[in-house]
Amino acid sequence: MAYQSLQEIINCGIEEGVPFWKAVLLDDIHERTIREEDSLRTMHKMWEAMVSASDHYDGALRSRSTLVGGMGAKMEEYRKSGKPLCGDFVSKVIMLAIQMAESNACMKRIVAAPTAGACGVLPAVLIGLYQEENIPDEIIVESLYVAAGIGQVIAARAFIAGAAGGCQAEIGTASAMAAGALVHLRNGDSEQIVHAAGMALKNLLGLVCDPVAGLVEVPCVKRNVVGAVNALSSADMALAGIRCQIPPDQVIDAMKEVGEAMHVSLRETGEGGVANTPWAREFAGK
Repeated sequence: MAYQSLQEIINCGIEEGVPFWKAVLLDDIHERTIREEDSLRTMHKMWEAMVSASDHYDGALRSRSTLVGGMGAKMEEYRKSGKPLCGDFVSKVIMLAIQMAESNACMKRIVAAPTAGACGVLPAVLIGLYQEENIPDEIIVESLYVAAGIGQVIAARAFIAGAAGGCQAEIGTASAMAAGALVHLRNGDSEQIVHAAGMALKNLLGLVCDPVAGLVEVPCVKRNVVGAVNALSSADMALAGIRCQIPPDQVIDAMKEVGEAMHVSLRETGEGGVANTPWAREFAGK
């Protein structure tokens, strides 16, 4: 993909007379010199892999470090037996986000979206809505193109790796991608899509990457939940007509500036933040 800004995707859609997702698809076809059906087939496989990863979650598994595992099962049990403060749907999204991120920590097959550490955000909101409303696979695939376009622009203008820009680059980007995808699933227009993405990213600006013992487990798994729930709220705000006061592309630029200003200890080195707490240091040294 060659898009360098979200506005460029919107402009292309206007020029070609196509929605946001189709503008991303057309660019993929052009960049990789493939047929439309080939691009669609690849995206369908991505969606099938996400669903498969979710379906095969195993609550009995634990990561090699023993830091994570089983939390998704606990959340599922709580949903069934209790009255979640967030309500049934949001608690389901929380559960799905935890389960996918735990599967990553337990070395199961996942889809990096945009990274393995942030793999639970996008599937949690898409699978949750897919199951609740029986959305056709074809429409979900369209939303994946929306997410892909947002993620590609962020990667081009800033970064998507925690080592480069902190967790804002991973969970923040995933949340922006998910927010835009959700707006598409609710028939929002291109402006609403990018403003949802902008608000989601802005909400997580400055989030550091501080994995305990250098593992993508704590606090990473639970941050997938934050990214997913943030995506839901950002999408709803955009659909209500609320705009991101800072132009979304400028929010991405701000994220880059913040990431570059972060001390190296807060960029996936496992040397700062919660990774530098007494408990974490003791765990890492055991």
